[in-house]
Amino acid sequence: MELILASGSPRRREMFDLMGLSYTLRPSDADESLPPCPPAEMVETLAQRKALSVKKSAPGCCVVGADTIVYLDGKIIGKPADEADAARILRLLSGRTHAVYTGVAILTDTKRIVFHEITNVTFAALSDAEIADYIASGEPMDKAGAYGVQGIGAVLVEKVDGCYFNVIGLPIPTFYKKLAEAGILPAWRR
Repeated sequence: MELILASGSPRRREMFDLMGLSYTLRPSDADESLPPCPPAEMVETLAQRKALSVKKSAPGCCVVGADTIVYLDGKIIGKPADEADAARILRLLSGRTHAVYTGVAILTDTKRIVFHEITNVTFAALSDAEIADYIASGEPMDKAGAYGVQGIGAVLVEKVDGCYFNVIGLPIPTFYKKLAEAGILPAWRR
C-alpha cells in the first residue's frame, strides 16, 4: 500500500526519512480554520482534515495528516507573524512550561486511526539579548511557538517531559505503532 504524507513540513519529511519509510509527499490544502475548541480536539480535527483532503483522490493508499500546536495559558501559540511577534512569543515562553500537542490521522480504505500526544516543554529564563540573537538566526520564523527544539532552539529548552519528537511535529514511537496497525512497516522491517 502506498504511503502518502499530507504535509509540507520539512521536519515531518525528515522524521519519515529517519524512520526509513517509503512515501510520496502530497501537501494538503485543507481549511485549517476552526472555532475555539480544546487543543487535543483541535489537532486531531486538523490532522483528519489534512489527511481526508488528500485521501479522497488517493484510493488504495494510506494517507497521514498531522498538526502541531504550542499551548500556554489557555491559548494556542502559532507561528510568529514577524520578528516582533517572535520576540513576544519567546518572552511569553521564557522560564515557563508549555504544552505541545500533535494530532495524527492515518487513513486507509478500511481504517481510520486518529490520536494525539502531549509533551511538556520547560524553557530557560531568556535574556532580551538571547531572544534577539535567536530571532536574528532566522530559525523561529516558520515554527509554532517561535522555536525549533531540533535546532539552535535546543539551547532555550531546560526540560522535555514526554516525547521529544512530538515537539518537532510527529510522536515517532506512537506513530510507528499506529502505522503498523494500519499495515505499514518501514523498509527495514520487511
